[in-house]
Amino acid sequence: MSNDLGGSGATPAVRAPSPGWRDPRLWIGVAIMAVSVIAGARLIGSADDSVTVWAVASDLGPGDPVTADDLTARRVRFVDPDDLDRYYAATEELPADLRLQRGVGEGELLPRSAVDTSGETGAMELPVAVESTRVPPGVQSGWVVDVYVVGRGDGRPVLTSVTVLDAPPVGESFAVSGQRQVVLGVTDSEAQQFFRATGSADDPTLTIVRRG
Repeated sequence: MSNDLGGSGATPAVRAPSPGWRDPRLWIGVAIMAVSVIAGARLIGSADDSVTVWAVASDLGPGDPVTADDLTARRVRFVDPDDLDRYYAATEELPADLRLQRGVGEGELLPRSAVDTSGETGAMELPVAVESTRVPPGVQSGWVVDVYVVGRGDGRPVLTSVTVLDAPPVGESFAVSGQRQVVLGVTDSEAQQFFRATGSADDPTLTIVRRG
């Protein structure tokens, strides 16, 4: 019997070659894995940079005491690590006589510059009358605002970063005259500054601008 299979019509099996180092698919896979590892490392690294600091749980005005019940811990990541020194870390024990010198809004980080540990803030209530068209319609207590005096063709801030203590609705304010009363929390020096600016201007007009 002949062993010649040439006439049988069978096709010999061909084994697929193993991918070599020059196969572009191999290098694409390696590149994808490398990018994934780098991205994961950066994500983990950035998460490790976050710190826990104190933020206020509700709106607080100047003169208000600050206790642990008024605060909530928040995790944040500062681009500049030195910025942490401007706030109170949640791991830090707060002074017993902590009191605000200016208003701090709900959710805002508690800055060291906003508090006074002497127990004396000198906070005063300054009522101002503003034309209804020159104050944001939604003004309410807790807002941090700037007050401008507008004279002849120019305007300049006379109070900056002061807190609104009260803003009666239009119906309870000076609706007939078209003005709105806004009560601001200021220090004695800020009050004197306000009176000097308005007293020296010819027919001064006040404008309230909300910060943030």
